Amino acid sequence: MSEQTVVGARPVSTIEIVVGDKRISLETGRLAKQASGAVLVRSGDTMVLVTAVVSKSERNVDFFPLTVDIEEGMYAAGKIPGGFIKKEGRPSDRAILTARLIDRPVRPLWPAGFNKETHIVATVLSVDKQNPHDVLAIVGASAALSLSEAPFLGPIGAVRVGKVDGSWVINPTYAEIEESPVNLIVAGTAEAISMVEAGCREVSEAEILAGLEVAHEAIKKQVEVLSRWAAEVGVPKMEFAERLPDRLLMDKIKARFAGEVLEAVSLLEKHERAAAVADLKQQVLAAWPPAEDAEDPAAEVAALSKAFDAVEKEIIRRRIAVDKVRPDGRAADEIRPLAVEVGVAPRTHGSGLFTRGQTQVLSLLTLGASRDEQRIDGLGVEESKRFMHHYKFPPFSVGEAGFMRGPGRREIGHGALAERALEPVIPAQETFPYTIRLVSETLESNGSSSMASVCASTLALMDGGVPIIRPVAGIAMGLVKEKDDHIVLTDIAGVEDHLGDMDFKVAGTRNGVTALQMDIKIKGVTFQILSDALERARKARLHILDAMAAVIDRPRGDLKEFAPRIGTVRIDPEKIGALIGKGGETIRGLEAEFECTIEVDDEGLVKVFATDGRMGDACMERIRSITKEIEAGEIIVGRVVSTTNFGAFVNLKPGTDGLIHISKLGAGHRVNTVEEVVNKGDMVKVQVLDVAIQNGKEKISLKLLEKLAGDVAG
Repeated sequence: MSEQTVVGARPVSTIEIVVGDKRISLETGRLAKQASGAVLVRSGDTMVLVTAVVSKSERNVDFFPLTVDIEEGMYAAGKIPGGFIKKEGRPSDRAILTARLIDRPVRPLWPAGFNKETHIVATVLSVDKQNPHDVLAIVGASAALSLSEAPFLGPIGAVRVGKVDGSWVINPTYAEIEESPVNLIVAGTAEAISMVEAGCREVSEAEILAGLEVAHEAIKKQVEVLSRWAAEVGVPKMEFAERLPDRLLMDKIKARFAGEVLEAVSLLEKHERAAAVADLKQQVLAAWPPAEDAEDPAAEVAALSKAFDAVEKEIIRRRIAVDKVRPDGRAADEIRPLAVEVGVAPRTHGSGLFTRGQTQVLSLLTLGASRDEQRIDGLGVEESKRFMHHYKFPPFSVGEAGFMRGPGRREIGHGALAERALEPVIPAQETFPYTIRLVSETLESNGSSSMASVCASTLALMDGGVPIIRPVAGIAMGLVKEKDDHIVLTDIAGVEDHLGDMDFKVAGTRNGVTALQMDIKIKGVTFQILSDALERARKARLHILDAMAAVIDRPRGDLKEFAPRIGTVRIDPEKIGALIGKGGETIRGLEAEFECTIEVDDEGLVKVFATDGRMGDACMERIRSITKEIEAGEIIVGRVVSTTNFGAFVNLKPGTDGLIHISKLGAGHRVNTVEEVVNKGDMVKVQVLDVAIQNGKEKISLKLLEKLAGDVAG
């Protein structure tokens, strides 16, 4: 089963889990021995230390105080952090997303009422840039909790699933992930899947289900090994006092106020319903005030408040699951009213407004040059990204007052989900050489603003003329299960998400799924339920795509008036030096003259980024003239840059001069001095007589055709 040695007073134990053709080793007892649980997880040369610590004291809160952190030291990839400060700062978006991947399947698996602060830290010690560390961190967290005294109801397993050459691959490498049309991260127990995060290239719902089944088989094997290891080397679980709602108080509230609670939760409008419930709660608290001699009046009020919340939840869940009546009166598969607009913000490069019931998102598009790409200073193989989607959730979107700070973990997670949903339809850089940034401003929220941001961003892309492959839409599905009764809900509202058992977000095109995110709070969600949810999500997605197509069904043919223009010119790589000029003089001069930005790669691809299309076209024409080969017989207009006793030198293009010999200055007659005909600064029309290479340098002979009047641009 496991190998054990002893270091000091603590046993060192190692196990190995085989998933597909990959081996994951886990070790405990050697590192971080003062943590409640500590496990070193390794696959290849990727190594993560995951620790779990459970506080000895309880917190007087009505939620489970779980915190998950990821520490990504750049040393793990053999790097020194970029920028001025050479130490790690705030967690990267990738680290935050990995922390969420751990939190989501772990959080539901605790006894009801457990409220001791629990902290999971995953420290990435080494990465080989072949084996991703995120699924290893999930497995490590599960193992650390299972070996500790924490009353964790796991263990769970976690795998990534891809498909290469038509075959499913468990825990694929980065290279295999790039090749795979589906990238599934799945976590769960031996009984059921509890978390899914997926990015796909328009795959079918049947393919998704097949991947989930493959993943769950691997998860079962992980859970079996971890369970045996915990039984062998784990410590006894702690005892604790469960802080559950008082059943006697609940029964007392139902006996007197059940009708009023049902009436309040049956109001269709969100704010009206919330106000009625809040008012009723105050009536309940007033009906049973603490006694004058109460030992702890605040505790009695808190217990009564908690009991009321439990009654409200119980009545709403029964009404949905058993009576099949949703809080806002909709049918199970009914989508709230939709409204679609484009071109809302006139000066942006594209904008789309998507409203679904009381959820409203405005997405705004910005196009930039290659130098605007996001540099990624992280542990993965990706060094930059040209497509970015950012999501914002201000407090006014839910009618609240609050502080406006930077993006939190929720905002980063929702932004990444929408980015993953849209990425498969973004045109390749060769086709559309822009850096693309979308910002989704959540203006109203009552359920699934992340999927609304997918729809709004698709509208903004099409409004801005970005040639996306196909429009993308998203929808959130829910589930409420009470014993043998259950109902799958389409387009869940906020209260259904909060009190329900599943949050299942699906985004995609008419051709298939591009992104999926699922969190399940209960056991017993079968593959049949998942299949039903996927099929209903597909129908809802098509309905939303139809509504979007009625306003704009394809990208506009041209970019918006204020959008920048990017033109490309292919030049001989040997001419790059001529374009750049001595010390960058030529290219800087072009940028100043034509008010543009010029980028050149090593292959000779020149990109001209200009806010004025005409200026950009003129700049590209100048680049062509600068970098083209000068040939005999060609007629060119140039400026005399110097004169000598034997001829005049004429600048034909930046960095290239030709000589008009004194014998070629006169038209059929001898010239005594060069200055009789031309002087420095004169514009002349010349014909190229010969182009030769002498001592590695280009020698160009010219014949004067005409001296031009005035200062003519060349």
